Amino acid sequence: MTLTCHPRRLTVSLAFSAFLFAATAGPVAAEWMLDPARSQLAFVSIKAEDTAEVNRFTEMSGSVDENGQVQVVLQLDSVETLIPIRNERIRKFLFETTDYKEAKLTAKIDGSFVEDMKPGDIETLVAEGILSLHGERQPMILRLQAAKVSGDTLMVASTEPLLVDAAKFGMTSGVEKLREIAGLESISTAVPVSFVVTFVDQGAS
Repeated sequence: MTLTCHPRRLTVSLAFSAFLFAATAGPVAAEWMLDPARSQLAFVSIKAEDTAEVNRFTEMSGSVDENGQVQVVLQLDSVETLIPIRNERIRKFLFETTDYKEAKLTAKIDGSFVEDMKPGDIETLVAEGILSLHGERQPMILRLQAAKVSGDTLMVASTEPLLVDAAKFGMTSGVEKLREIAGLESISTAVPVSFVVTFVDQGAS
């Protein structure tokens, strides 16, 4: 796949599965690690047709290795809805975390992208990847903005929500179970996801 980012032309090739976070590659000799204290991912659940609630994950990790392999991992047990019993039900019936602990996004990217950026530079780009969740993998299109905060720090954010449809990941029965327990008329299977993630260059002195 060819990715165009003005004023540069970047080449991004898929590895195993992907995100959103394809903008986080560093120099070939460097390794970039996700800083969870400065990263967050949130999703909006919609129930009863027009009631929206913001939820998030509190544990995530990620890296970009010296070969340009990018991986971001969400711990599904860390889902946080601000209601403990709902957290428990989502873990048990939707994510089924006894069998599926993580959601993963992985890609291989051109490491020269970040190497060429200077502190203060901001770039927008579009990346294609694959999300691995609940034993399934689905292609995703991500619209991102990357900012070189400093020589060893890169921040990447979604500029448009990523739409994740539970039905495509074999999770429809879990959504239906949650609907029945809550006594709701409906719960949408598709949720918009937004994120801001920060990576730090481990090779920087």
